[in-house]
Amino acid sequence: MVDTPPRTGSPATHDTDLIIIGGGPAGCAAARMAASVGMRSILVEPDRLCRNLYRIPALNNVLGGCTSGPELADSIVAELKSTELCRLELGRHVTELQADEVRVTVTVDTGARITAPYVIVATGVGPLQPCDVAWITAPDGLTLPPLWQAEADDAGGRAFLVLGGDRPIGTFLRANPTTDTRLLVVYPAADEYKIEEIREDPRVALFPVEHLTLSMAEGTSVTAVAVGQDSARQTITADAAYLSIGNAPTAPPGDLIRGVDGYCPPTDQHPRVIVAGDLRSARFQRIMTALGSGSEAALHAYYAARELLTKG
Repeated sequence: MVDTPPRTGSPATHDTDLIIIGGGPAGCAAARMAASVGMRSILVEPDRLCRNLYRIPALNNVLGGCTSGPELADSIVAELKSTELCRLELGRHVTELQADEVRVTVTVDTGARITAPYVIVATGVGPLQPCDVAWITAPDGLTLPPLWQAEADDAGGRAFLVLGGDRPIGTFLRANPTTDTRLLVVYPAADEYKIEEIREDPRVALFPVEHLTLSMAEGTSVTAVAVGQDSARQTITADAAYLSIGNAPTAPPGDLIRGVDGYCPPTDQHPRVIVAGDLRSARFQRIMTALGSGSEAALHAYYAARELLTKG
């Protein structure tokens, strides 16, 4: 844990100037920006900082020269851990978020409560499972890993059934340009625009479907019956199955306003609750937008606090 130096003039009724929930790119950027303007923060993260970045083998749309997720993550983590005004609470889950007229209160899984004038919620998203989408029928309780978690050393010479046409497929292929893995990509009509970047890759076979019935055989093999968009039926077999059907918001419980899609629009929130990163909308799930959103959120809290002090 990083010791937090005292801050002159900080209200005694608050534990810190800013609470940040989530230690991905958005949360880390928020903590760094907050420190640059003299704000103390406490960052709560249930896992390691930038945990998902460590699982992205190739980057091609991030400034700074980093070409892989681990390279970028190491850089962010090193800088944040040297930021004296940020206290890290790693391995802690937020169980409740409360906001009132004078403060926000965040309760963690130990029962401890942390208070501040503002909170930034940057908990991001997690992968959808087959049970979350109407076009897939799968065994009860089945959970599958996302494609970006597939290990290249174990993928060679195998056939993977990929559920959905989301963009991590292109990331996997760019990160493993010499692999002879065969990707059998089954996707609904709504994903048609997403598969353009992989359409010409010889390692990919595309199966547009209306519906897919998935079964898991003994061992690691997978069998699926696909009903095509022309109503034709086809049986597909593969060595393993992976997800690429998109993500769902992972907001903490409490005083957050969620839209019908589960995301948390920033403009709908309590004035002391600021939403940053992927949690805002499905339209902005990119590393660069998360970094900018986190920085903007910290400045939002900074200027709001200064306005309150001025009025007081």
